[in-house]
Amino acid sequence: MTIFSGYVFLFIGIIAGVSANSFAKISEGFTVLYPALACIFFMIICLCSLSKAMTVIPVGFTYATYGGLPITAIAIFGIVQENQLHHVDGLMGILVIMVGVIV
Repeated sequence: MTIFSGYVFLFIGIIAGVSANSFAKISEGFTVLYPALACIFFMIICLCSLSKAMTVIPVGFTYATYGGLPITAIAIFGIVQENQLHHVDGLMGILVIMVGVIV
């Protein structure tokens, strides 16, 4: 596997992780069947993609990227979809996470 395909798998893992977390919110504590099944499906895709990505990308970089980007995306999802406004402290934390991922 090439390094490029590793980054493709990492990107798929991040998208699947964001999708899984979004469906976790929509499933209302796994009480709504279809969003709960979608959450489980996307989490399986996420973990499989991350494990493939780690065959060519260092584990630390993979988890740092996977940890930072979905947190930011889910926070934005909460602001846009659920009208969950964050305090200045929370927004600063998200900004620091984004800077850390970029660095």
